[in-house]
Amino acid sequence: MNAETILQLAAACCEHDPVNRIDAAWALAPELAGRKMYKPPLLGIAAADDPLFVRYKETGIIGPEHMTPQEWLPGAQSVLSLFFPMEDWVREDNAANRSWPSKGWLHARIEGHQLLNRVARQVREALLAEEYAAVVPSLDERFRTIPGQYRSNWSERHVAYAAGLGTFGLSKGLITAAGVAGRITSIITTLPLPPTERPYDDPYAYCTMCGACVRNCPAQAIDLVTGKNHERCNTFLEKTREAEAPRYGCGKCQVAVPCSARIPPRPAAR
Repeated sequence: MNAETILQLAAACCEHDPVNRIDAAWALAPELAGRKMYKPPLLGIAAADDPLFVRYKETGIIGPEHMTPQEWLPGAQSVLSLFFPMEDWVREDNAANRSWPSKGWLHARIEGHQLLNRVARQVREALLAEEYAAVVPSLDERFRTIPGQYRSNWSERHVAYAAGLGTFGLSKGLITAAGVAGRITSIITTLPLPPTERPYDDPYAYCTMCGACVRNCPAQAIDLVTGKNHERCNTFLEKTREAEAPRYGCGKCQVAVPCSARIPPRPAAR
């Protein structure tokens, strides 16, 4: 198994698995039934012994609870990070109303995440079939969030950064070659694979600090100087959960912004 076969497996799942389409049985509007939510993913690979994973744990970038790849899987060689971009219609649907998440976005945020889990499980099973050990941290019984601290013991965004997929924006979303509007999953394995080049050193290299996400945020949770206020963001998310349960979401910082579907171009120097 190599990077190409992993991407082929993920792309086939995106195209053919019914979990990537809105089921008519639970569609929030009839016109949404059958619509595809995610495009095939981008793949980044980090070496399991990349020093960044220790830095995340020991320097306070994330914290001591964050587990290294070897803690998840002794003998780990590679960390596979998959970023699934949302389909264009999902982004456009959510951009139409600046104050509340759209029905399409709610579906992609909640039911659509089943696709990521399905792909991660399929990649893990394919690795096991070739006698390589593999763990999906987000589906592992050891995975947990840190109460009151808006973080977990395995940060998909930071893993994707380490795997060369992209850098952070003011909203703390990850800006990739396919933009910021998407979801991430990862697999740790004993299969040795060449790491993806990480063409940046600055965690915010792809963010132009244009302020579009600041203006879009209905919770006023993003500031050009201080970045994202997680508590304000979470308070708004809880309001959407109360109104839309079992779904919730927002995503206004990921749509109608220059980084929504690409790495934004840098402003021309004056």
